[in-house]
Amino acid sequence: DQSQNPSPNELNENQGKLLIQLARKTIMERLGVPVPNDMNENLKTIPADAHLQQHRGTFVTLKLHDNLRGCIGNIEARDSIDDSVKRNAGNAAFHDFRFRPLTKEELSEVEIEVSILTTPKELEYKDANDLKAKLRPNIDGVIIQKGAASATFLPQVWEQLPNVDLFLSHLCQKAGIGSTAWKTDKLIVHTYQVQYFEEH
Repeated sequence: DQSQNPSPNELNENQGKLLIQLARKTIMERLGVPVPNDMNENLKTIPADAHLQQHRGTFVTLKLHDNLRGCIGNIEARDSIDDSVKRNAGNAAFHDFRFRPLTKEELSEVEIEVSILTTPKELEYKDANDLKAKLRPNIDGVIIQKGAASATFLPQVWEQLPNVDLFLSHLCQKAGIGSTAWKTDKLIVHTYQVQYFEEH
């Protein structure tokens, strides 16, 4: 719903709704839940929509009573938005190692969020203070990398971690490199923005 710096590749509200329906349909089919006809009809328009055939990174996030219930995505643009959303919806529901697979009972209460990513750009910075100054809370998604270790937080994570120090410390922990690595080590940092759509 919120997006910064609209670009010609921005999706409209209707396209966002279709992607959420596509994610839901993918999960329903995996659980053996019948998909309503009107949903199937709506989704037939996707293959002809050039915007939804762009190659972009996507994330699918599932929430149950405002708590995270699964989140899987890909940063690099491996395939079209619609294929990417289908794959990530299935993985978020059934293959997020932090959670047990989603059940039929939960499906009716789960809210789905779909994020479409811009191409990440490397952020040049001198030291920890410079890094903090250059990050834009609520706008930038952040990827950190040190050797083979890496992790990312979507821009939506700033809502839970509005403090830049905390945000970076948690991100380093997620990467498994120790929470103070951003202060002491030279990390490779990339930032990206997202346009995201929430189910209401």
